[in-house]
Amino acid sequence: MSVDQESNAGSERQRANAPAAVIPIRPVAPAAATELEEMYAKRREIYPRSRIGDSLGLFQKWRWGFVWLTQIVFYGLPWLTWNDRQAVLFDIAERRFHLFGLILLPQDAIFLTALLIICAYALFLFTAVGGRLWCGYACPQTVYSEIFMWIERRIEGDRVRRMTLDRAPWSAGKVARKSAKHAAWGILALWTGFTFVGYFTPIRELGAAAIGLELGGWALFWTLFYGFATYGNAGWLREQVCKYMCPYARFQSAMFDRDTLIITYDAGRGEPRGARSRSRGKAAGLGDCVDCGLCVQVCPTGIDIRNGLQIECIGCAACIDACDHVMDRAGLPRGLVRYATSNSLAQNYSRAGIVRRMVRPRVLVYSGLLLAAVSALALALLARVPLKVDVIRDRAALAREVLDEADQVWIENVYRIQVVNATERGQTYALRAAGLPGLALASEAEFDVPPLGKVSVPLRLRAPARSLPAGSSAITIEVQALADPALRKHDDTTFLNLRR
Repeated sequence: MSVDQESNAGSERQRANAPAAVIPIRPVAPAAATELEEMYAKRREIYPRSRIGDSLGLFQKWRWGFVWLTQIVFYGLPWLTWNDRQAVLFDIAERRFHLFGLILLPQDAIFLTALLIICAYALFLFTAVGGRLWCGYACPQTVYSEIFMWIERRIEGDRVRRMTLDRAPWSAGKVARKSAKHAAWGILALWTGFTFVGYFTPIRELGAAAIGLELGGWALFWTLFYGFATYGNAGWLREQVCKYMCPYARFQSAMFDRDTLIITYDAGRGEPRGARSRSRGKAAGLGDCVDCGLCVQVCPTGIDIRNGLQIECIGCAACIDACDHVMDRAGLPRGLVRYATSNSLAQNYSRAGIVRRMVRPRVLVYSGLLLAAVSALALALLARVPLKVDVIRDRAALAREVLDEADQVWIENVYRIQVVNATERGQTYALRAAGLPGLALASEAEFDVPPLGKVSVPLRLRAPARSLPAGSSAITIEVQALADPALRKHDDTTFLNLRR
């Protein structure tokens, strides 16, 4: 290495070992103030139109059909009678559920579990096939929002009148209309809360107590609580419940696929959109969408379905009715907004092709699980015996020796039999025991149980000591109604012989 190269190398090593130069930090001028972005967007008031044209659309008729059906069932069931009692009553105080002729006790909680499983599988199946059908037609939030909006329209008018009224300054007329609307909402909400409590307290007794201003504390609390929830959710929150409070909208995407039937806008047919006269629509190079905005005006959540599937869409199909009406007036074919699948739009399936692709593994699995759960519940209910028997050994005396009149030695065990009569008439039951040679009852063999009653009966069993094996022996105790041989239950237990 030359002298010059060594000098250069030494200089490089010195620079490498030298401390790094300190670079002064200059303050950065603050950026221009930006608009504050809130995590919760301020609510935009929505004024959905009730209808387009003079008559209700097909899907609007379906929605109102479900409104009538659900409310007739909800408000009517508590007033039906069965065997001189309320037909449907979840009597928590007495720990009994009455469903017409079926009476369920706390021991029958497995049936409630099965019912919840069936509801879950049904929801999964309907969602996989047809999207948010539950939300659009039968959800209580949707149903009561429809009813409350109908009251609002009857008092304040349709969309344009409501918008004008809300923007107008306060006056006697505005106060009167607003007061009448909220009074009607409050009456309906209180009646809804009263009916809800009537499912847990006999509704006729509840009504008499309410008329006499003698309503109990808890009954009053739950009536007001449920009434306030109905008033707030259906009258004020409305679409906010679906957007922010309901979890179903959040996990629905996990149950959707490209063959799920959802409300869609056919962009290939509708774009480019724009207003035009009926005669020059195609000549202007425009699609079928006339950009009237009616699909947005009728939407209860205020979305534009032309922007694609959105989490706020509840599947009510109001936009389909509005668009079909516009297509009829424009002389264009219906179905610009329609129920379709993502695959059908991409690959132009026919209606038969859409139906065929609905039968897919996910749907078959949900259908199989739902059928199995329904079948299991039906068979369990058919095989159910309205009699509960529980055998409890007396722990104070496990086994003892007794002598009969002939000085024969017997081994005696003592039990306590708890019997629940789940029928609506009194029953006389007989006790039997089997499983050991010479096993006999040493106490009363028959006893009475009142309707829907529960009794605890002492039972003494004896077996001859000379033929009884030492230790524990399995036996069966049977309880049978004398008036109904099918009303029979047995319980397995043990008979102890402590002699050696």
